Amino acid sequence: MTDVVTSILTKDGKILLLKRGQRVSTYRGKWAGVSGYLEENETPLERAIREIEEETGLSREEVKLLKQGEIMEFVDENTGRTWRIHPFLFKSDREEIKIDWEHEEYRWIEREKLKEYDTVPKLEDVIDSLMQL
Repeated sequence: MTDVVTSILTKDGKILLLKRGQRVSTYRGKWAGVSGYLEENETPLERAIREIEEETGLSREEVKLLKQGEIMEFVDENTGRTWRIHPFLFKSDREEIKIDWEHEEYRWIEREKLKEYDTVPKLEDVIDSLMQL
């Protein structure tokens, strides 16, 4: 089982999507939230904040944790890999971000436009679990 964190960033009612580049090991060309592998001796929240800093250029002072979601597990039938996702919802007031080498582009979108994007598996479920009223 592989533990990962996925953080959904929001700003003014929109969510941030990052398009994964060709140099990453999984889901190349797919749209995703801010994500990364959970490493030993760190909490999921610590990893989530570190990934936000690395992948968006936003500092921990520029984001606010709104919610930590329930852990989700799923098996990717295409790879046979089992993932355990630790979801987080953050808010930022800064629209301009600086993506790192893992991504080709980014977009702030309205939630209802998500179906127009080719996303990593379970991204919609993660977003829905974090944003339910």
